[in-house]
Amino acid sequence: MSIHLTRQHEFAVITLDRQEALNALSAAVLRELAQVFDQVAASDARALIITGAGPKAFCAGADIKELSGRSLTEQRRDVAFGQAVLARLDTLPMASVAAINGYAFGGGLELALACTFRIAVPTAKMGLPEIKLGLIPGYGGTQRLPRAVGEARALEMILSGRTVEAEEALRIGLVHRIADGDPVQAAIGFARGFSGFGLPALRLARDAVKRALDFSLHEGLNIEADLNTLASQTQDAEEGMSAFMQKRKPRFKDR
Repeated sequence: MSIHLTRQHEFAVITLDRQEALNALSAAVLRELAQVFDQVAASDARALIITGAGPKAFCAGADIKELSGRSLTEQRRDVAFGQAVLARLDTLPMASVAAINGYAFGGGLELALACTFRIAVPTAKMGLPEIKLGLIPGYGGTQRLPRAVGEARALEMILSGRTVEAEEALRIGLVHRIADGDPVQAAIGFARGFSGFGLPALRLARDAVKRALDFSLHEGLNIEADLNTLASQTQDAEEGMSAFMQKRKPRFKDR
């Protein structure tokens, strides 16, 4: 197995483990990842942490040996599959945090971008270098990077294929925090900032924010009103408001 699913307290932890290939995303790894995401979705984890094994890489991208010599049909099929696997993160009941422990290039950065949040060690290096191979990103990089850092910065990074270091990544909004110490523990500490709240409200809030970039303000406000109404009908909402009025800590049950 090239992917390990473990548990640390209330958090699921996925570790990519192909250290000989800098944890690259081969077709087999993507199939494993899809299966592991299904296991996480069925679990009672409060958040998902994704990281890479070893001291060098989070994930160095797609497996280049598999990219050459494919027909148009094979290429389109494989790109669509990779996109669908990473998009699965959007549909999980819990938020996800990429603990970027080293290189995150190409498909590796695209995996991190598909996560809800990103934490990076000070020595992490990130980029979408596909242009240097005569290619462009295919697992969502051209779509998610502009949403994270803006169109101008995304174009500059993608068209130059340059590497971004952790401090710049933090400054431009590519990552949310620089890890102090172990990246998985830093990601867990970050996740504890939201993992105690009810999963239904957390998921509805994620959906509302993501839709903000796809609709006009007027349409987005209608969506927010609909999702707010759904949240208000949950048992967690009733518990949260009762706890507030009774001046006690709420006991959310994800219902």
